Amino acid sequence: MNEKRKPRRGARVRYLLKQIPKTGDTTRNKELYRFLLLILAAVAIDFAFPVSPVTEIAHYEEGVVADQDVIAPISFPVYKSEEELSRERNAAASSAEPIFDHKPEFTDSAIASAAAFFAAVDSVAATVEQDSFRTLRTFLEEGNIPAPGAAASVLVSEETRRSLQAAVSDAFDVELRGGVASSGDLGIVTARSVIVRRDTTEQRAARDSLRTLQQFYQDVAARLPADIDGEERRIFNTMVIRFAQPTIRLNREATDVAQEQARRAIDPVQYSVLEGEIIVREHERVGPEDVERLQALEAELGGGEQRQDIPARVGGFFYNLLLILVFGIVLKYYRPQVYLSNRSVTLVWILLLAVAAAAALISRAGWPPQLIPIAFAALVIATLYDGMLALLAVFVIVALVVARPPIYLVVLFPTVIGGAAAALSGRVVRRRAYTWASAAIIALAYVAAAICLALITRQGLLWTLESSFWGMLNAFGCVVLAAGIMPLAEQLTRITTDQSLLELADLNRPLLRRLSLEAPGTYAHSINVANLAEAAAREIGADSLLTRVGVYYHDIGKVKKPQFYVENQPRGRNPHDKMKPATSANIVREHVKDGIDMADEAGVPDSVKVFIREHHGTQRIGFFWEQAQEQDPDSEIDEKDFRYPGPKPASKETALVLLADSVESAARVLQDPTPESIADLVDLIVNHKMEEGQLDEAPLTLGEITTAKQQFVKVLSGMYHHRLDYPLTNRNAKPEEPAAQSAQ
Repeated sequence: MNEKRKPRRGARVRYLLKQIPKTGDTTRNKELYRFLLLILAAVAIDFAFPVSPVTEIAHYEEGVVADQDVIAPISFPVYKSEEELSRERNAAASSAEPIFDHKPEFTDSAIASAAAFFAAVDSVAATVEQDSFRTLRTFLEEGNIPAPGAAASVLVSEETRRSLQAAVSDAFDVELRGGVASSGDLGIVTARSVIVRRDTTEQRAARDSLRTLQQFYQDVAARLPADIDGEERRIFNTMVIRFAQPTIRLNREATDVAQEQARRAIDPVQYSVLEGEIIVREHERVGPEDVERLQALEAELGGGEQRQDIPARVGGFFYNLLLILVFGIVLKYYRPQVYLSNRSVTLVWILLLAVAAAAALISRAGWPPQLIPIAFAALVIATLYDGMLALLAVFVIVALVVARPPIYLVVLFPTVIGGAAAALSGRVVRRRAYTWASAAIIALAYVAAAICLALITRQGLLWTLESSFWGMLNAFGCVVLAAGIMPLAEQLTRITTDQSLLELADLNRPLLRRLSLEAPGTYAHSINVANLAEAAAREIGADSLLTRVGVYYHDIGKVKKPQFYVENQPRGRNPHDKMKPATSANIVREHVKDGIDMADEAGVPDSVKVFIREHHGTQRIGFFWEQAQEQDPDSEIDEKDFRYPGPKPASKETALVLLADSVESAARVLQDPTPESIADLVDLIVNHKMEEGQLDEAPLTLGEITTAKQQFVKVLSGMYHHRLDYPLTNRNAKPEEPAAQSAQ
């Protein structure tokens, strides 16, 4: 037992992390693991952001008067705007010469198609003479030949057919083979000249010099002799139109390549500024070209990662290393439970890298800096550990990201305020349903930061509203993300948060419901002990919620054999009366092991299971111990058979439960439960536990024990009425556990 009050830290940090099982790693291996995490974080964050600019450039808006000369520290290009560059590239692409391919084989295809048609006509015409005209007419109708009757009267003559076929073939071979383009292809061409590829040669030709199908129809019509009558001429034109096809065709793939080359040929640089050249002159109004040059210089200096600035990279690495090292030192000396847990260190490392990566993405994409999810990391750390650790983590993360271009002052203030609000608001969130209160606090912090920045930088209402909107969106998004990831974080660190404890405190949970139905006396006893222990824990500053939940589950093992515990027995029926004391003691002692097994099956966290292990410490099961001595006073009795396995309570919370458990059991049998008699009973029992050494490993001070006793008396005075006397043990003048207690 410690006489000196220890400094109070976070409830989880102070005790729960002690319950994390040892991994078996040596101390050296653990330190090496943390060192590797440190190095990896420093390197990853360094390469996530652009290299910091060597020179700070004055920022001026258009129309203001410059208060100093701005001289170019390096030579740099001024690039065309996206709109201007796109316009020039589109113009270049549209002026690129389209590429056409000459396909003479399409002439042969047209001649073959015409020959096939006339061959079919020959076949139809070679019928019985009187039926030839009618059959030919039907054939032409089915072939959609205009005026099939008139055409049939002409084509029925074999001589006429041979003459027309020869004329069509000649027109195709002479006029079509020379090259005819499609009107559709020429219609999409805007360039004045085109490239025509014939076999292996390319020729540039004026767009208007290419002959279209319409011109081809006119040319071949002029080739017919003048003595051909009108019906034969009409049939000739029909055959030409039906079977002719362009022999000069647009090569779209090659044209697209040419246009893309034309686009790439446009230089994106508008002009260059030389080193030492004055960009902005003092006392002169800043114009649009000046702003353009300043932005180009800032972009050039911020693009250091393209130049592989090794000194800047090394400097950034050590910048990150020192900041994270400071954070690690604070953990080691002021939050040692967190530092010694590899699980907790890993979780903090993951959160740090996650926020840094998100900040890098946001900065590179040019998104609003209010979207940096600093509140997410702060909420997780504050919920698992404490607000001060979360606040420190916020400052370290902010220092890591705000020094990176293009993140500057406009990011620093809202990020710090939003993160601090998240770290400190974790104290008011006890139920998951109340996390929206935390989101509202963080959102209001971002709004306040936006208003302050707007006043400082003289921004307008639109900027303020936009900044507030992104901050509020970030606040609610981080809360949702933190709430979703919290169960995983609890599993990783094996830390139980208040939200999880409140869920475990639901009396309708399967284990507690089973306890109330199968061991109602034990259930009532647990509720009473919870009231006692919680009141004492709250008064001395221990974790009252954890204490209450731990008491709910501390006797859960009695469910397996409820009839062996006096609080569950009908009057006059006690199975221990027919058993040996050692056997009875063993059954009673097993409720600790049974409780651990049941808690493991139900997934009860370690922070609650420790109450099952420690709520009896290594106390002697006095009733059966004395019974064994009375039955066989001359035999040597192994005291281990009559003691609980322990361990002794190692925290304030489990120590309070040990005391409250004994006090409540004894107080139930007081004949005259006045405040004075209750106070005397509490003093006797607590002093006896201290003399036995059951509180030697608990961090309770004498002052805290005195306060706890006062709370026990206060609660018991309002809880119990007149009871029958319970005889104290006859071998000691000190209060041992009564039969009810001995069976616990």
